[in-house]
Amino acid sequence: MDTQKNKKWYDGVFSHTLVALLAAIAAAFLVFTMVREEPKAPTKLDALEQLILNNFVGEADQTLMGDAAADAMISALGDRWSYYISAEEFADYQEQKQNAYVGVGVTITQRQDGTGLDVIEVSKGGSAEEAGILPGDVIVGVGEQRIAGMELDDIRNLIRGKEGTTVEITVLREEKEHTYTVTRKQIHTPAATGQMVAKDIGLVRIVNFNSGCSEETIAAIEDLMKQGAKKLIFDVRYNPGGYASELETVLDYLLPEVCLFQMEDNLGNKSESTSDERCLQIPMAVLVNGSSYSAAELFAAALWEHDAALLVGEQTTGKGYYQLTYTLPDGSAVGLSVGKYFTPKGNHLEGIGLTPDKVVPVDEKMAAAIYAGTLDPKDDYQIQAAIAALNEK
Repeated sequence: MDTQKNKKWYDGVFSHTLVALLAAIAAAFLVFTMVREEPKAPTKLDALEQLILNNFVGEADQTLMGDAAADAMISALGDRWSYYISAEEFADYQEQKQNAYVGVGVTITQRQDGTGLDVIEVSKGGSAEEAGILPGDVIVGVGEQRIAGMELDDIRNLIRGKEGTTVEITVLREEKEHTYTVTRKQIHTPAATGQMVAKDIGLVRIVNFNSGCSEETIAAIEDLMKQGAKKLIFDVRYNPGGYASELETVLDYLLPEVCLFQMEDNLGNKSESTSDERCLQIPMAVLVNGSSYSAAELFAAALWEHDAALLVGEQTTGKGYYQLTYTLPDGSAVGLSVGKYFTPKGNHLEGIGLTPDKVVPVDEKMAAAIYAGTLDPKDDYQIQAAIAALNEK
């Protein structure tokens, strides 16, 4: 064997191995020096939290502190449309967006004297109806708790709970108390309903533009037309808006091939929503008020700007920003304004709103009845004004 040759071979292997090893060490050192960072100084909020936890003489609830800090940060933006939702409240928020909740199926308002809750409506097929609770009852107790003087949200939290569990509700009826055991279950709240209000005029009340709105609105329209409706009134009073996709579907059903609304994100990118050529060609009116905003305003504006409907009622809110919901690590969330929206003709409604063709003010008592859904259309000045306006066309 050629030992000299073998030595050279081993020397070569050693040399290459040594070079590779040194290169690896150098690379590792380079990576180490590149990723090493100086520790960041604590933020003001971190420092304040640590100061409180270390020195505060009382009990410090970190969850409450975090909620308050997050809420304050959003409030400091000066944007009336951005909002913070605690982890405890987020489940209710999601239920609301789905037009469903776990409860007993009653619509309630708090008595002015704080003695209880008036039952305005009992959902058909709901557990409250099955138990025997009636519209006109006054809820005075939940479980062993008397509710006089309690905040409305606190009372709702007592009534609500996990699906399938039960709660005892005590009501006052004709000066006698009755206690019912009611099972909590999933309750669907309609986003849109319809009724005939004149010989050939149908009324479609759109409560919001959340999940299911477009399907229920179109179904209500078609049902009214089968009943003989040749003119329509859309009621979006007290409608806080909802999803742009639901709004788009409803407007696409009603309008021909036109721009429905426009949007601009925080980077200045613009887009618009358009409809197809199919449409509903009948006289229409839209009822609005100071609590009509977001998608409800865009709905009214699209029909009005394309000369498809008259506006009746009171000046709208004037909202011109849209929000996206971002969840946070602890299960809380933020609804943050991330862009602007505009009417089909490019009008930005923020702080301005829409002025109706027929301005019809109502007093506080009538406004409360409209909100609760207890006012007969014959006694509703704004509905009657819309009927008169449609009959003039």
